[in-house]
Amino acid sequence: MTLFDKFLRIRELGIFSIIVVFVIVAAIIDPRFMTLDSWRAVFLAIPLILVMAMGQMMVIICRHVDISIGSILAFSAIVIGLLYIQFPGLSLWLSLIITAFVGLVMGLINGFIVTRFNVHSIIVTLGTLSLYRGLVFIVSGGRQIDRNDIPEHVVSFSQTSFLFSIPGILIFSAIIVVITHLVMRHSVLGREIYATGSNPVAAHLKGINVTKVTLFCFGICGMLAGVAGLFYASRFGYVNPGVTGVGIEFIVIAGVIIGGTSITGGSGSVLGTFLGILLLGIINVALPVLNIPGEFQKAIYGLIIVVALALDQLIIYRMKKLSGGINA
Repeated sequence: MTLFDKFLRIRELGIFSIIVVFVIVAAIIDPRFMTLDSWRAVFLAIPLILVMAMGQMMVIICRHVDISIGSILAFSAIVIGLLYIQFPGLSLWLSLIITAFVGLVMGLINGFIVTRFNVHSIIVTLGTLSLYRGLVFIVSGGRQIDRNDIPEHVVSFSQTSFLFSIPGILIFSAIIVVITHLVMRHSVLGREIYATGSNPVAAHLKGINVTKVTLFCFGICGMLAGVAGLFYASRFGYVNPGVTGVGIEFIVIAGVIIGGTSITGGSGSVLGTFLGILLLGIINVALPVLNIPGEFQKAIYGLIIVVALALDQLIIYRMKKLSGGINA
C-alpha cells in the first residue's frame, strides 16, 4: 500500500487538504488574507454555523435532514429580542436556556411529525420552514429588533470573554463541538444514532428505539438552532424578520456534507463537519479580501462548494476501492 493510499484511508484528510490548498492560493493572490484580522473574521464567522452543523450532522447521520433550522434560528432570535425589550437586564445564561428551549420544542415538533406520520423529513421541514417563518412575522409584527434593543452584555458575548479576551461565542461553540464528539463517539446513544442511520430496520430488530433516537436528533438540531439565534443577535446586533436565517440551512447542510457526512445516513464525524464549516468560513472571508466583485461572490462561493463536494466524492470513491467495496 502506497503512502497516498494510507493518506486516503483517513477520511478527514481530504477536506483538510482542500483547506490547505485554498489558503495557500488565497495567500499567494493577496497576502492580506494571512493577517490576524482576516483570521479573526474567519473564526467569528463560523461559530453560528458550526453550532447548527452539529445538530444537522446528527439528523443526517440518522438518515434525515432538517431544512427548517434557519426559521428556527430566526424565531428564537426574535423571541429573545422581544424579551430584551421588556427585560433588558435578562442574563446571558437565562437567554441561552430560553433560546435552547424554544428551538428544542420546534425541533421536537419536526421529529414528532416525521416519526408519527411517517412523512419524509424533507417534506415535513419544508413545511415547517414556512410555518416557523410565518410565526416570526406574527410574533414580531414585522418589527425589527434594533441594535439599541440588544443589551451590551449580549453584544460583548461575540467580542470578548474572561479567557484571554477570546469571544464567548467561540468558547461556547467549542464546548458544544466537544460534547457532540463525546456523545457521537463515546456513548451508547451515539452508536444507536449511527446504527439507525445505517439500517433503521436492523437497528429496530437489535432493540434500538428508532423513534426515540430520531426524536432526539431532531430535538438537538432544533435546540442548537435556537442557541444560534442568540449567537446571531449577539454577533450582528439586530434581528430582521425577513432576513435573519434565510438560506442559512443550505450553507449548514453543504458544510456537513463537505465534511464527509453521508447524505444517505450512517456515517460522518464531528471533525469532518468542523473542517467543512471551516472551509466555508475561510471562503466567505477570502472572497472580499481578494477583491472579488460583489456580484460574483455568491457564484464563486457556490462553485467552490460544488468543486469541494466533487473532490470529496472522488476521495470517497478511492477509499471504497482501497477497501474492496468497488472493483478496480
